[in-house]
Amino acid sequence: DQSFRTPWGDPDIQGLFTTDDELGVPFERPEQFGDRAVVSEEEFATRQTQAVRQAEVDAEEFVVPRTAGRGGDGTGPPAHWLERGRPSRRTSIVIAPANGRIPFLNDEARKRAAVAVNARTTGNKPFDGPQAMDLYDRCITRGLPHVIFPTIYNNTSQIVQGPGYVAIRYEMIHDARVIPLDGRPQLSSTIRQYFGDSRGHWEGDTLVVEVTNFPTSIVNYRGATGALRVTERFRRVDATTVRYEVTVADPATFSQPWTAALSLKNSDQPDVFEYACHEGNYAMRNILSGARAAEKTCERV
Repeated sequence: DQSFRTPWGDPDIQGLFTTDDELGVPFERPEQFGDRAVVSEEEFATRQTQAVRQAEVDAEEFVVPRTAGRGGDGTGPPAHWLERGRPSRRTSIVIAPANGRIPFLNDEARKRAAVAVNARTTGNKPFDGPQAMDLYDRCITRGLPHVIFPTIYNNTSQIVQGPGYVAIRYEMIHDARVIPLDGRPQLSSTIRQYFGDSRGHWEGDTLVVEVTNFPTSIVNYRGATGALRVTERFRRVDATTVRYEVTVADPATFSQPWTAALSLKNSDQPDVFEYACHEGNYAMRNILSGARAAEKTCERV
């Protein structure tokens, strides 16, 4: 379709997108759905009812002052701040293998993944310094490919193209990346970056991006090691939607490559809003000072 072409002839996947409508979809498929990629009409009706009830709760918390046990708790916002999206018929973000579940190699790999996924919510840490905290808590990055998957809010991304390059910026943690399309070799394996090293090319109307050179010194995406290889695919479906698929491979963590997918929908935001995380990151300062106060209390006891 020539209407979706850039002036220099590449497929046009540019736009300001949101994944809000994927927010309620489980990342891995609950086992009761088996190999079903979508819910039944009855199950979808239940999801719609739950969404209406949640909207009523959010509206009530916005109007009525918060009481004990409701709303924000100091580490998270009140409910009416959160994005909810729309009820979805999908049973999981993971689309391959057929059961919609991540094929971990063994229990040790599964344990690494649990540590990585729960890094921000696990209490009773030593909190000896900022380095003891997750990169997300430190306002450094959500990491790739995690950064594009929807979370509590700020689920906007923007794709911009130029001859020989594609740039993507993400609202959450203001992450950004530039992907060259000129066939240059990937960086030396000794150079490791939070987002890895991306190289893109076109396969028909699909942008394919190969990403390697992820860090080895920190737990990586869902417990993966420095051998992680990510393959992203972007394809415009229609005037309002770009299909995003990502295949994750690491033979030290997963028994086979697995794939997750999202629909990037046109956003009605005027721009990617600033996410000034570190300017207001009182939480980290308070966590560390609270840990020091707790240590003094233990010393006195």
